[in-house]
Amino acid sequence: MNLPMTSSLLQRLGIALPIIQGPMTGSDTPALAAAVSSAGGLGMLGCGMRSPAAMDEAAAAVRQQTDRPFGMNLFVQATPNPDEATVQAAMERLAPLYAELGLQPQRPAQWCEDFAAQFEALLALRPAVASFTFGILDAAQVARLRAAGCLMVGTATTVAEARAWAGVGADAVCASGTEAGGHRGTFLGDFTASQVGTLALVPRCVDAVDIPVIAAGGIMDGRGIAAAQALGAQAVQMGTAFLACPESGIGPAYRQALAQAQDTDTRLTRVFSGRPARGIVNAMMEALAAEEDRVPAYPVQNALTGALRRTAAAQGRTSHLSLWAGQGVGAARALPAGELVAVLADEWHTACGRLAAAT
Repeated sequence: MNLPMTSSLLQRLGIALPIIQGPMTGSDTPALAAAVSSAGGLGMLGCGMRSPAAMDEAAAAVRQQTDRPFGMNLFVQATPNPDEATVQAAMERLAPLYAELGLQPQRPAQWCEDFAAQFEALLALRPAVASFTFGILDAAQVARLRAAGCLMVGTATTVAEARAWAGVGADAVCASGTEAGGHRGTFLGDFTASQVGTLALVPRCVDAVDIPVIAAGGIMDGRGIAAAQALGAQAVQMGTAFLACPESGIGPAYRQALAQAQDTDTRLTRVFSGRPARGIVNAMMEALAAEEDRVPAYPVQNALTGALRRTAAAQGRTSHLSLWAGQGVGAARALPAGELVAVLADEWHTACGRLAAAT
């Protein structure tokens, strides 16, 4: 079997390697994105929680460091209007955890950034790739992105979601298996029923749509890249693999938790943000586990826990942090991003050679 060394997706992007850095909103940095792009992959900025001004600043910082293509990711979401009783109940549940840090929960100034404004900023910035999660665009929005010269990627956690993205004109779909760290991108159907593993999800999506599929979830080395290609994916998206890089935006406490975590240490939880997300188990996740069904939906819970998590990070307390990480966390390597891409490329070529020799 000869695995493809290039693909239509890579050719269109003008990149040498089938490696896309996961957006990792809140943990990404322009330095990380630039390093990955400069090394031959595709660096990404996670802009779901960035204001339009911050998006502009981050994109400019990447462009100052590299002339290679990069991408930007947004959360497709509407600004919520939760009832006061729901907010007050959530704040009461969080009060003991805030008290442990010497704080009191306060109602945030906003629940989330305005997606419409972020979308306009994205169009003006014209990154090589515009990717989306948590929801789906309409055909008119996709057409505007295409007119701006952006390759548009939608996130899918099921075959039905992959078909939906293909139906609105997406250029590619990122098939995100349940092994992936961070938030689940599910937007059709039940979250629990949508916990499909990468090995099962990717080939089904490849068979279901006629656009390139990008594999995500549990891919940590070159063998995983080759395996994803064997399933029909044209590239992979790797988030947890890049978290430990010095260019990522996580603090010392988070880094220590990553270094100590094993493959059995992650769980899906709603307690931090109100949307299922995979992270390393800690005291806050366990303390609120019994209340998980009562947690308000994203982005309300995410905003209510924001100050708590920021203070915990400043105090170096992993007990109150959302330690997003995938099931492959035990294989994370604390290498500079450019060096990690080079190692991944070598591993990938070696794995492709072994697979070819075995057929």
